[in-house]
Amino acid sequence: MTVARPSDRSRANSGAGSGAVVEAFLEMIAAERLASQNTLDAYRRDLEDFAGFAGERRARVDAADDRLVRAYIADLEARGFAATSQQRRLSALRQFYRFLVESGHREDDPTRTLDSPKRGRPLPKILSQDQVTALLEQAASEARDGEASKSKRLRAVRMRSMLEVLYATGLRVSELTALPASAGRGDRPVLAVIGKGGRERLVPLTDAAREALADWDAAKRDAGLTGRWLFPADSDTGHLTRQAFGRDLKGLAARAGLPSAKVSPHVLRHAFASHLLENGADLRVVQQLLGHADISTTQIYTHVLEERLKRVMSDHHPLADRGSRAR
Repeated sequence: MTVARPSDRSRANSGAGSGAVVEAFLEMIAAERLASQNTLDAYRRDLEDFAGFAGERRARVDAADDRLVRAYIADLEARGFAATSQQRRLSALRQFYRFLVESGHREDDPTRTLDSPKRGRPLPKILSQDQVTALLEQAASEARDGEASKSKRLRAVRMRSMLEVLYATGLRVSELTALPASAGRGDRPVLAVIGKGGRERLVPLTDAAREALADWDAAKRDAGLTGRWLFPADSDTGHLTRQAFGRDLKGLAARAGLPSAKVSPHVLRHAFASHLLENGADLRVVQQLLGHADISTTQIYTHVLEERLKRVMSDHHPLADRGSRAR
């Protein structure tokens, strides 16, 4: 099915009485705001489209009420305009009616009580389970490389431990880089994490994460790295920075054959949550593991899961294309 692109309605009957007040408004913003020609053209298109909508309902633009403006915004949504485009049109109308009030053309502003169309919350970017596996395998391979220099192998062991912990726990990158040195003890089944607002939570560690942490703890001792941080570095804080870890992670992704632009510590946190839900975890448990104060923040991952399930049904259900065959 071909979906029509959002478009403006015909200007053939653009609404009685609209021309003079629209031109007066455009002259004002050209003279007082020094608006460019492109800006003037954009305002003209927006206002003419509204005038066409009003004309179809035998209404005058300069006499429109809030019900007509609400109906117009609803019509924009029905025509497929994004929330950002709806917001821009409503902004043009707000300025237009403010001009009419200030210039004495009318006493009230019909847009005054209208709320701006809300943008849909963007779905988080995630990696598939296969992509995360490829990333982990690349990190493990580099950590085992016996031909690498001592410094290169130390960085590889660190990367593997950070990656395993990140995917096992869903920590925020700031929480990961600021882990205390005591967290490196491989016999600990859980991590105690201080999150936003100073809230403490316990997150369990996988066997792979515990093994990687033990390897890193041993590598640190061999290298003579000491101090209060699990991942020490020569920085203002004394530990590895978020930026340095993010940069190293992108390099690892590229070597694993993944699009590095789509890989970041936060994307792995999203992957952790989404993959847990895919495998049957309770939403409240995921909320606690992520350290979200409000369940509504965690619910964004259910939308990701719903979209993926829809694609799976569309691609694999035996009756998914029955309607198209019938036609």
